Amino acid sequence: MGRLFGTDGVRGVANADLTAELALGLSVAAAHVLAEEAPGRSPVGQGGRAADGTALERHRPVAVVGRDPRASGEFLEAAVVAGLASAGVDVLRVGVLPTPAVAYLTGALGADLGVMLSASHNPMPDNGIKFFARGGHKLADELEDRIEETYRGHSTGAPWDRPTGEGVGRVTVYDEGFDNYVAHLVGVLPNRLDGLKIVIDGAHGAASRVSPEAFARAGADVITIGTDPDGLNINDGCGSTHLQLLREAVVEHGADLGVAHDGDADRCLAVDQDGNEIDGDQILAVLALGMRESGALRKNTVVATVMSNLGFKLAMEREGIEFLRTAVGDRYVLEEMKAGGYALGGEQSGHVIVLDHATTGDGTLTGLMLAARVAATGRSLADLAGVMERLPQILINVPDVDKSRVTTSPELTSAVTEAERELGATGRVLLRSSGTEPLVRVMVEAADIEQARSVAERLADVVKSALG
Repeated sequence: MGRLFGTDGVRGVANADLTAELALGLSVAAAHVLAEEAPGRSPVGQGGRAADGTALERHRPVAVVGRDPRASGEFLEAAVVAGLASAGVDVLRVGVLPTPAVAYLTGALGADLGVMLSASHNPMPDNGIKFFARGGHKLADELEDRIEETYRGHSTGAPWDRPTGEGVGRVTVYDEGFDNYVAHLVGVLPNRLDGLKIVIDGAHGAASRVSPEAFARAGADVITIGTDPDGLNINDGCGSTHLQLLREAVVEHGADLGVAHDGDADRCLAVDQDGNEIDGDQILAVLALGMRESGALRKNTVVATVMSNLGFKLAMEREGIEFLRTAVGDRYVLEEMKAGGYALGGEQSGHVIVLDHATTGDGTLTGLMLAARVAATGRSLADLAGVMERLPQILINVPDVDKSRVTTSPELTSAVTEAERELGATGRVLLRSSGTEPLVRVMVEAADIEQARSVAERLADVVKSALG
């Protein structure tokens, strides 16, 4: 049996791969691992209160639990809450909120762990479970391994040590989470957004209420699309993976820019006033220059991944900003940022981490900071993003192959070596297995788009034949 945890929690088709039984068992295991030494304390956080106004007492460990609007999240949330409470953990149910909101509230309320139910940008039938440790931080591999080992050990027959009587956890609806999180977002902005017209695409996901509210409180004139979740339409032809509707809306309304989130709103992509896409690399470049100007870009360094466009690297070198690359995955970006004491990092896909204000990628915060830069400079987003030129980059996803052999196939290694020889110093090749989906990603970058496309298609064919 393979490892349950991927690059971003545990994911699968809800009620097939990710069952209520699995969700319950993992939650109990996480409670034992993450809250095993939690001391008893008085009120949660700083004056935390339940919906009826009474203080939340800390006689037991506390967990914050949130979800995106997927229909399957309803039964999976019930399973997670049941597992945590049965393990003696008090649960604060914050309802439908973005992943970074759950991370923020876990830290702000002094909770011992956080749980988010979402499959991010994946299609509606999928769902996932993501755990946060104290402070709202993503789990290190070692902690995920301990949770999985604990879960597997007890699922094969070893009994849990179950509390009874007053030792069982209590469950509270924590409605204040929405306002607390939005106030935090608006409060960290360097300036207001008055005078800007902004279109927001919420992907019918977790930010459908949060993002429009935050932008409006910051002073923007907000137009919304993709903000009517019904449990089934999340990521369906909208959001950061489908930008066409946002492009059209920005042009139609004469907006200054548009912001698109994914299902759990831990990422943000944008479009400029003409409807042109502004990807995560360009957003990072704009924010890096702004943060350097204000003195917030610690060590004059930005962290990104091997998927970042070569044009981003060249732009940072030209601007005199150090650029560090990590493996793909915002968790690896975050690890490098923490280890080196850096303030800004992210991915081309729109996961942007501003470590002074968030412990994980935050799509709403990213969009707000990007808009704030536009407002502060009086320049268009297109002008600001022009600091870097995107070199042609072709990405092909190859499904239904044995992704575990992507680094060991002699045939594939030979094909990659030949492609790199052909591209020379003006391009590069990257093959990697997806951490969240059953496929291999083939990325080719070159000065000429036709050459990039030709090489990428040839390598994709080799992946199919060698790993199929």
